[in-house]
Amino acid sequence: MAYKSSPRPVFDKPTHIRYAEVTRHLWGDATTGFVDDWIYASTDKIHQLVFGLPGGGSFKHSEDFRTVFGADEVLYVLSGTYGSANPETGEVRVVKAGEALFFRKDTWHHGFSLSQEPVRVLEYFAPPPSTGTSGAYARTRPYVTQPIYRQDGFVGRWPMAAAEERKAATMHLIREADMLWELDPADQGVMTGLFASTEHMTAGKTTVLPGRKSSFTAHGGDECLYVLSGCLNVLTPDREGQVWFELHPGDGFFVPAGARHQYANMGGDPAVFVFGVAPDYRPA
Repeated sequence: MAYKSSPRPVFDKPTHIRYAEVTRHLWGDATTGFVDDWIYASTDKIHQLVFGLPGGGSFKHSEDFRTVFGADEVLYVLSGTYGSANPETGEVRVVKAGEALFFRKDTWHHGFSLSQEPVRVLEYFAPPPSTGTSGAYARTRPYVTQPIYRQDGFVGRWPMAAAEERKAATMHLIREADMLWELDPADQGVMTGLFASTEHMTAGKTTVLPGRKSSFTAHGGDECLYVLSGCLNVLTPDREGQVWFELHPGDGFFVPAGARHQYANMGGDPAVFVFGVAPDYRPA
């Protein structure tokens, strides 16, 4: 299959993105393998999608499909066990459901489903493909002709060289203990942990306990979120027309930079969602 740019769903106001309406895309060829994408949003600031691999499936790279980009990326594993490898350095990370992986621009990456269970991975990507950081950028990078999946330089020195390996790493595994935590100033029943925060993007996970509401906020960047569990309500008081939305697992929501919004949980179970904001997470 010849290379084609992925679709770019764009929104200009707060928008509920229902799972059934998400844009589907398939990419790859006989060398890379094929990957299913569910693209939630792709603005001029941020790109949010879910990609999937069958049990035992993988993606690599080819001349047409080069998996190295000019963007920061956060990958959050929704289901399965995901293996990520940098074929240029030999780094391998094993990421389980509920864990995240972060890497910066110019990081080659291959992906693997390391069990017979299908893998689903939520991905945030900024600066987004609309700014030229995807296929066009990848074609400017030196091509990796011989992928490697081990770091021979640390064999015979492990775990004594663990600090050296961490310092040189291009891919960072993020578990709950590694997150930067914050509490909502108005209601401490709303808790957020950040996976990564750079000059290009901030991504994290928020839990809203039953019966609780967040403060109103407006970010300096576009926000895309994905509901993991529970029933999440989003209030966007300055939007024309509908302002109160009810989201369920698998649904997404888009909030443009500067738009005021509030999260609430009117249900009986915690509402949990993952989000990405680009470029600036701070209040507008």
